[in-house]
Amino acid sequence: MPFKFHRNGRHHIPRQKFRVTNWRDYEAALRSRGSLTIWFTAEAIADWRAQPRATPGGQRHYSDLAIETALTLRAVFGLALRQTEGLIGSIMQLLEIDLPVPDHTTLSRRAGGLKVLQKPRVSSAPLHLIIDSTGLKLRGAGEWLFEKHGTTKRRAWRKLHIGIDADTGEIVASDLTDKDVDDASHVGPMLDQLSLAPTSFIGDGAYDRSAVRELLARRNPDMSVLVPPCKGAVAGSDATSLPSQRDRHILEIDERGRMHWQKASGYNRRSKVEASIGRYKRVIGNALKSRADDRRRTEVAIAVKALNRMRELGQAQFVRLA
Repeated sequence: MPFKFHRNGRHHIPRQKFRVTNWRDYEAALRSRGSLTIWFTAEAIADWRAQPRATPGGQRHYSDLAIETALTLRAVFGLALRQTEGLIGSIMQLLEIDLPVPDHTTLSRRAGGLKVLQKPRVSSAPLHLIIDSTGLKLRGAGEWLFEKHGTTKRRAWRKLHIGIDADTGEIVASDLTDKDVDDASHVGPMLDQLSLAPTSFIGDGAYDRSAVRELLARRNPDMSVLVPPCKGAVAGSDATSLPSQRDRHILEIDERGRMHWQKASGYNRRSKVEASIGRYKRVIGNALKSRADDRRRTEVAIAVKALNRMRELGQAQFVRLA
């Protein structure tokens, strides 16, 4: 069995040691994770209502900030649009803020095409990009109908592409596409979201394409590319005199094995993007709530922005405890 490959060496892996010495602060931090603190800044209150427009057409009552705030609460707490409307109304009442509450139909309509501005990258260090994709199910009959009645209708889903910073775990690029979009063909749109070219790129075997290597070389000729070559890959004719990065990977795998190459090259860092995908599905969910693709893209963008904010607050709390 594949999981028995390292059977003889598993006892050499030391157990992870993490000793908590400040139990009082540690328990206080765990309790604070369940606390709910919501406040509105003076700038948010001032920008809650939309600015009057001079062009022909109806006037908007709510700004993009108000719609994004409501949709963020919806994503974090996993609510429907009507429940989101009720939650915002109760918050306004508890905080004694005299602001109008957008109704659920307004939230649904304005979600389509909403521009969600992501915060700039926190770190100024060189970017080590790790990219991967996963599937998000669409709302509908679900798997119960498929297992119960054996329906032949194929279940629909969308593909979520995520790129993270390997050093900080921050999601620096994301996109939602149709399920038929190839991972390798979507590397360009993901790189377009970055303000600077990555120093290194890590991806699974789906990105082992010549078009991807050429694209990465145009963005940064000195970029380190860690993509496992496909099974049975052969080095180029000039691998002995002028080997490429892929040729060096192939030669090392042929000489010492794929497991050794993964550990020596640092390819095992790709597990960080899988952890980010798992965090997305645990916190946000593995299904999309919206019914239109433009609203689904807004839903994903808001979820990514919320996860980055949670990561930032969690790291700040950890620094205070340390």
